Amino acid sequence: MKRLTSAVVTLGLIGIASLSFAAGSSLNVLGQPLATGLIQKNKEQPFFENFAKNTGLDIDANYKPIDVTGLQSEETLRVLKNGLFDIVSIRTAQAARDEVFLLGQDLVGLNPDYKTARKVYDAYKPAFAARIKEKFDAQLLGLWPFGPQVLFCKPEISGLADIKGKKVRVYDQSLAQFIESLGATPVPIGFSEVQQALARGVADCAITGASSANSAGWPEVTEYFMPIGFQVGFNGYAMNMKSWNKLSADQQAKMQAAFDALVEDIWVYSEEIFQDALRCNVGKEPCTTVTKYNMKEVPVSEDDLKRVAEAVKTISFPAWSETCEKSYPGCTDKWKEILGPMTGIK
Repeated sequence: MKRLTSAVVTLGLIGIASLSFAAGSSLNVLGQPLATGLIQKNKEQPFFENFAKNTGLDIDANYKPIDVTGLQSEETLRVLKNGLFDIVSIRTAQAARDEVFLLGQDLVGLNPDYKTARKVYDAYKPAFAARIKEKFDAQLLGLWPFGPQVLFCKPEISGLADIKGKKVRVYDQSLAQFIESLGATPVPIGFSEVQQALARGVADCAITGASSANSAGWPEVTEYFMPIGFQVGFNGYAMNMKSWNKLSADQQAKMQAAFDALVEDIWVYSEEIFQDALRCNVGKEPCTTVTKYNMKEVPVSEDDLKRVAEAVKTISFPAWSETCEKSYPGCTDKWKEILGPMTGIK
């Protein structure tokens, strides 16, 4: 009932999608949450607000960040399939609750840095695209990373071992299983609610990107910052297949080229703001993109790095495989074919 209600509210907000894309028509677009910060503000929103110019098409975009619509992040691909939106910004970790195969490209321990993440993305992209086309009638337009997902804690910690017994905000199954392996309690909380949850003690620690957390004020309610990356937080864009097929071949080519340029731009920008946020969170210079705080930086030990790296083989892949096979038989072999050579998992 809640999902139906939110869909009805959204319909009231955006109106029913048009039956064709005549000159001067508009596409309904569901974007990233405003709370996520600079990528949404400086890259995504300007792209859609200048959609006709950026794509070279006589089509505008009716852009709405998801946190002003009443929808939840896990609903993005559902509302795309239902035709409530023509284009959505995929929140992959949350959308994976409907299709766990999508999470296979960002298991804990799989993407320790941007260089590795790019290789994983390039390899996994065709299978990701095929799966959302099959299950959600969607055309993948591209994916980008928020950046290494790092740890913020209110109580004092000196390493990963110290989160044992603590409540840690997580956002997907892979991360939840890893956190449980450390003896902590994973708590799934929507991004926009995390700052308040930390302030009230609903969570002791929380994990997300360094820049997004800064923009959302997490350093105001936490004191310890550990820059160890568990995942890279893939997000991206997909288009309803019926909407995609309304475009001519030339229009499709222009549309895809525009999104290719946007995605490449965000890959570069993501790494720039991640590095800056690492400095800003702990009061170092230069700090140019987000707010400077004076959090205590927790050193990342070799043992902690090793523990995260080994997780893909010992925890995240086995758990993901078991879950994925229940809804998508054969996904384990597909994953091994794609990423086995990179991970050594056969």
